[in-house]
Amino acid sequence: MINSMTAYGKGDYPQNEKRFLVEIKSLNNRYRDVVIRMPKNLQGFEKKLRTLIDKKIRRGRIEVFFQIESAKDAPPYTLELNAPLADAYLKIFDQLSNRSGLNQDMRLETLLQMNDVVNVKTDPDDEEEMGKGLYETLSRGLDSLVEMRQKEGAAIELDLRKRLKRVGGFVNDVRGRTPEIVQAHGIRLRENVQRLCQGVEVDADRIAQEVAIFAERSDITEELVRMGSHIDQFTAYLEMDDAVGRRLDFLIQEMNREVNTLGSKASDGFVSRIVVEMKAELEKLREQVQNVE
Repeated sequence: MINSMTAYGKGDYPQNEKRFLVEIKSLNNRYRDVVIRMPKNLQGFEKKLRTLIDKKIRRGRIEVFFQIESAKDAPPYTLELNAPLADAYLKIFDQLSNRSGLNQDMRLETLLQMNDVVNVKTDPDDEEEMGKGLYETLSRGLDSLVEMRQKEGAAIELDLRKRLKRVGGFVNDVRGRTPEIVQAHGIRLRENVQRLCQGVEVDADRIAQEVAIFAERSDITEELVRMGSHIDQFTAYLEMDDAVGRRLDFLIQEMNREVNTLGSKASDGFVSRIVVEMKAELEKLREQVQNVE
């Protein structure tokens, strides 16, 4: 089973007079990158929340947004003025005003926009409940996110298997064509020699030698065997309960190399057309794999 990296989840948790809400967005990323946005006074709980995320998400960019609502008319946050910091800002403003000779008054909204002038106050007795509320809310949101990632992953897996089956069919088509490639080259070589050497006896052994050299140079057995092995490995990864996106991406790179070699070694129109189709399917596989955890 594979999981998609793109998903959305949300959760809520009522607690006494508060209601905790969380929204989680999951996006493509080569590694695991977690961003948690919450009120500054709650950032002490971030380490514990990250540990929970790490247990359930192995790859992708995870953006978490917390919100706290009050179950009553009272606001969910208690604000307090950082008076010493506000006084310091006012003092600096007066100094700048005197130094510059510009007689301007500081507007109240300007002071409110200064960092940490107004802080969210937390009741020490309420910290344990706040931590529990955040943890339970995040747990529910992650369950929702994981469920969606699994559903999206199932759809991606169906598409990957379908395209992988087509690639396997193309490999079999090329394998079936291989004996005809050498035979067709031998016929063309004899016809060309006979046309150019009319009336001159042709050395049959020399032609046979040239055909043998061509057969050795254009032998694609090794590439076909490796392609079959890569397809089997790809299928095995799809059945693993692990983050396999990067391994699948690596396999597709290896399969592309083999297909390019097939196209360069097999001087045959039929194989060239099959190679084009294989490249198209591998590119579609690569695009899908970019979204796999």
